[in-house]
Amino acid sequence: MPSGPQPSEDDAPDGRDETENERLDRNWVELLQELRVVQTGTQILTGFLLAAVFQSRFEDLDAFQHTVYLVLVVTSILTTVFGLAPVSLHRLLFRRQEKGTVVTYTNRYVQITLAGVAITVAGIGMLIFDFVLGRAWGVALAVFLLILLVIVWVIIPRRLARRQI
Repeated sequence: MPSGPQPSEDDAPDGRDETENERLDRNWVELLQELRVVQTGTQILTGFLLAAVFQSRFEDLDAFQHTVYLVLVVTSILTTVFGLAPVSLHRLLFRRQEKGTVVTYTNRYVQITLAGVAITVAGIGMLIFDFVLGRAWGVALAVFLLILLVIVWVIIPRRLARRQI
């Protein structure tokens, strides 16, 4: 029985003439490209959240807004942790013939990171709209953004993937 990850539907034959190692190398490079984009966005969001606490109007936030802010800081930090986890994983398993494990776990870390980004984006929108326009506007925007993110990041890609099969 082969060790390492088993092929998934993501590994469906696509006409490429490549070895298992070449496929894993290609998947790793593709995951790294995705991580570069999401890590930059996560760093910007985290920077925004960290800078907000030092603004003079921060003390005008009510208890709900403070709680939302702190939840967003924790979510943003955890998103950063999961977004950087593949680096540590790769470093520790480097040259140990574990590329399949690295690719499998990096894929999971990227999915968790994207969920964290979605929550952070929706939460920041909610916090800003809540502060400027009121609670109802903030909640409405957060719900809208979460629905939009699920449609764009989950539903559409899955439908496209099914259509390709």
